[in-house]
Amino acid sequence: MNRLPPEETQRAVAYPSLFLLVALGALVPVVPTGAIVSSAAVVAFHQTAPFALLLVFAVAACAALVGDAALYALGQRGVRSRNGSAWLDALQARAAPERLAWARTRLRDHRVPVLVLSRLVPAGRIPVMLACLLARMPLRRFLVGDIPACLVWAATYQLIGVAGGSLFPQPWQGVVAVVALTLLISGAPVVWRRLRKRPGTPVG
Repeated sequence: MNRLPPEETQRAVAYPSLFLLVALGALVPVVPTGAIVSSAAVVAFHQTAPFALLLVFAVAACAALVGDAALYALGQRGVRSRNGSAWLDALQARAAPERLAWARTRLRDHRVPVLVLSRLVPAGRIPVMLACLLARMPLRRFLVGDIPACLVWAATYQLIGVAGGSLFPQPWQGVVAVVALTLLISGAPVVWRRLRKRPGTPVG
């Protein structure tokens, strides 16, 4: 019985795992998908296999799109239902009011740029998706704008991973660095909003 080389075995497990984690992260926004993609890019950068980085990009972008489509479809069911849904309630609970208002005023004329920006700005995706749902945008129209957003998002976090992989000789060092960086980027807005909500905190 022939056994796959260790690197091929890792790839056979890694790409499906990457797809599942990114798709799950799109459905459950607490999963740090940016850190996952950057970490996968670090590992791919150190591999000898051709097209490893291209595969990471393709898998991450496709998984993000599938996750977004599933979450949007679930949100549509809540919008159409008189009683709403748990998915729609979760989206509304996670959408900052000021970002939701910003998205609703700009989506009509700048749909694709707003969707792209929402994927790159920490905590920006959910308010924009909710604004699309409340505007009753059809799923097909949402996906037309979401495709370039997912492509740009995957490319951005892959570049972060490539940079981390090029700076450190060992893959694990690059993974630690990019995970710390991406978590810092994604967590900063949450910390800032909580600080602003504290009693006695001056609002600039």
